[in-house]
Amino acid sequence: MSHSALPSRNGGQILIQQLRQHGARRVFLVPGESYLPCIDALNEHRDAIEPIVCRQESGAGYMAEAYGKLTNEPGICFVTRGPGATNASIAVHTAYQDSTPMILFIGQVGNDFIEREAFQEIDYRRMFGPMAKWVAQIDDTARIPEYIARAYSVATSGRPGPVVLALPEDTLWGEACVADVAPRPRLHSYPSQQQLNELHQHLEQAKRPFLLLGGSGWTEQAQREIAGFADRYALPVGVAWRRLECFDHRHENFVGHVGNGMHQALRERLKASDLIIALGTRLGEPTTEGYSWIESPVPSQTLVHVYPDPEELGHVYRPDLAINADVVGFSASLATLAPTRPPAWQQETTAARQAYLDTLTPLEAPGPLSLDRVTKTVDRMLDGHGCITVGAGNYALYAHRYIRFGGLGSSLAPTVGAMGYGLPAAISSKLEYPQRPAVCFAGDGCFQMNLQELGVALQYRLGIVILLFNNGMWGTIRAHQEHDFPGREIALTFTNPEFDSLIRAYGGQGEIVEDDAVFEAAFARALTFTEQNHLPALIELRYDADGIAPGERLSAIRAAALERRDSAMPQEPPHD
Repeated sequence: MSHSALPSRNGGQILIQQLRQHGARRVFLVPGESYLPCIDALNEHRDAIEPIVCRQESGAGYMAEAYGKLTNEPGICFVTRGPGATNASIAVHTAYQDSTPMILFIGQVGNDFIEREAFQEIDYRRMFGPMAKWVAQIDDTARIPEYIARAYSVATSGRPGPVVLALPEDTLWGEACVADVAPRPRLHSYPSQQQLNELHQHLEQAKRPFLLLGGSGWTEQAQREIAGFADRYALPVGVAWRRLECFDHRHENFVGHVGNGMHQALRERLKASDLIIALGTRLGEPTTEGYSWIESPVPSQTLVHVYPDPEELGHVYRPDLAINADVVGFSASLATLAPTRPPAWQQETTAARQAYLDTLTPLEAPGPLSLDRVTKTVDRMLDGHGCITVGAGNYALYAHRYIRFGGLGSSLAPTVGAMGYGLPAAISSKLEYPQRPAVCFAGDGCFQMNLQELGVALQYRLGIVILLFNNGMWGTIRAHQEHDFPGREIALTFTNPEFDSLIRAYGGQGEIVEDDAVFEAAFARALTFTEQNHLPALIELRYDADGIAPGERLSAIRAAALERRDSAMPQEPPHD
């Protein structure tokens, strides 16, 4: 069909139709006059695209990022220019470090005002350049389909990540007769037969191998294939920092969460390993505990690094075998590999599994409310169903340690360590899977960074459960403060509102729990309330702030720091 035979549409209509063509089912937005034609065009797609009206751009961005994690499709977010874009930048940074497909659309001043520092004008190429895969501005209405198709391709190909597109007002209000661009099939990268042969040889020669999984782009099929590979070779399997959903924790080969907060036996096992197969993970700072258990640039272990971005292979670590493949393509290729003899390390894997199971026993904690036992109760009552979300803070370590995650969609956690993530992520999970429980673990500080998104839960009738860890301080930073400046506590405490009253203002149910004995019944009531009323429930956990992390106390951190300081001080010579 010639362009002359095509209907004339404004830029907003072209853009939203293109999103529909590429499979967008939901868009997260904070409305702004800078992109009104896009908002209006949503009227024509009520049957296919659901607009989720958020309360602040960081919450909208987080929801879109979580959607990308859950679906492997770009999460779509619309924000207005200037303040809207700066608020949303935290989600772009999260999507970048978490390798999550996402497209952020930003309203922009018209081209007739560009570079005059017009109202709320920002150069988005400069602003987002370091934290996005591609940043562009669509200056021609007729080229909108081209840009949207490319945005989808860039966001999902290789190492997935965020794309930012600025939308000048004249581009959106302008009209054009232009055809839509069909989406391209998802492309996967695969290892060569030679690389598979080399991997097989490394496994044949190994005595203490370890399989470490992480990254994004996993599918249920890929997880089944990697589980089969682990079974055939009796490999111990760990998941990278905050990539808890990459492998079923109930599998007999699963041995733990690798990175900050991992148990000592696992740390020692990684150091003693002679072969690390790292699949999908960058081997970043949190996963490697500051590049400690695996040395940079040349590890003491034989390293097989499988990653979809060739620039990452050798970026920090020099691998013995570098394979440029994504998790789907690599996992599918493993069917041809099998050991020539029973793996000699079977007993080691069994021992590693038992060491992991031992960590599921709750540690001692001060006071009548044990966060260890609380989290174990949550794990038992959910029994592998639903999604656990966290933001950033020491409270998240309880979920990482005691929850047995069941694979895709069971965990949403920002590897970038972004606060305020848990609540928007739980909302996004409930929107995508309305029949599954969504439980948000949130610190009192973390929760208050995006608590306004409870309005989304109220508006769209989303029954999420919030476990609020209330210790009245920025706990993680306080632990660091006591470690580095013992006994000099300052600027880390705050006064909290009545959270149980706050949740009721949003139509929800709130309770305060201060004792282990009553938590199970409270959690059961919360689950029942959310299922029956489709509204949020909150349980405020008030506990002894000295219990700062599983098995750790602030008082012990302070005492150890004081002892180190005293032992390092020069001793005065004795007087005659």
